[in-house]
Amino acid sequence: MAVNQNQKNRKSNPMLTKTGKTRLGPLNLAQLTKLLETSTKPKEKDKIQRALNKLTVASA
Repeated sequence: MAVNQNQKNRKSNPMLTKTGKTRLGPLNLAQLTKLLETSTKPKEKDKIQRALNKLTVASA
């Protein structure tokens, strides 16, 4: 029960998931590259790089 307790007080943000992770889908190429440069965690960098690759393949 304590897990869901904070969700009532949290404001809704469309760029974050329920668990607080960032959504990469609606970001454009410039935003993704900026996020990749500022990210410090290797797992996040890999996720951003995959989103960049998916975005460039879809636009080509």
